[in-house]
Amino acid sequence: MNHPFVNLLVRWLILALGVGLSATLVPGIDYSDGTTLAFVVVLLSLFNAVLKPFLVLFTLPFIVLTMGIGVWLINAVIFFFVGRLVEGFHVAGFGAALLGALVVSLTNLFLTGLLRGASTPKPPRNGGGGSGASRKADDVIDV
Repeated sequence: MNHPFVNLLVRWLILALGVGLSATLVPGIDYSDGTTLAFVVVLLSLFNAVLKPFLVLFTLPFIVLTMGIGVWLINAVIFFFVGRLVEGFHVAGFGAALLGALVVSLTNLFLTGLLRGASTPKPPRNGGGGSGASRKADDVIDV
């Protein structure tokens, strides 16, 4: 699963799940149908790839002073902005955007961590014997 297109699709599915979960959990966020959800996911991905780095760069002192909470605010601004741009995707206000961005971020963090943990290959187990050939692999320190 190292193909870039497959990775992009997995990211989009995780983002779609996060947006759908935020629409379910947060009052004031809803979408009309699956096509709207797909369009929201693509637009959020585009804004996160293009617009977010510039916003982070320009607000870096604020992000440092708030110990990272500023990034959450940037995510909420992008979420709110997409809610204003996409017909059929409704974000009632900035408070709903804050909670929606939090739900999407936590969903993304949790599912990405699960997928990374599941796809990480486990090192081969040695028999525990004292032979030099089997101990060579244990001499390397992985950090």
